[in-house]
Amino acid sequence: MKNNYYEEKVKILKALSNPVRLEIIDFLSNGEKCVCEIVENLQYEQPHISKSLIKLKEAGLIKDRKEGLNVYYSLKICCLKDFFSCLNKILENSIK
Repeated sequence: MKNNYYEEKVKILKALSNPVRLEIIDFLSNGEKCVCEIVENLQYEQPHISKSLIKLKEAGLIKDRKEGLNVYYSLKICCLKDFFSCLNKILENSIK
């Protein structure tokens, strides 16, 4: 049981260990976005964004909803914003 708990944590951290996926999480911290908005704002090819969204969804970090032909993504857990704030503080302190 305990080992599985840490394996799940590793799965989440692996999903976050990619710059594009980190950018997507950061972008979604401002609210729900459709795939077209993500592609336009982050300026990566749509297939690359789609693969990244799948990884993030599989890790339980984001959720999606369909509306007509559009798919909208949002953070599944709001505490990710706090996690990013913590990372920013670590980076700021390491630069000093």
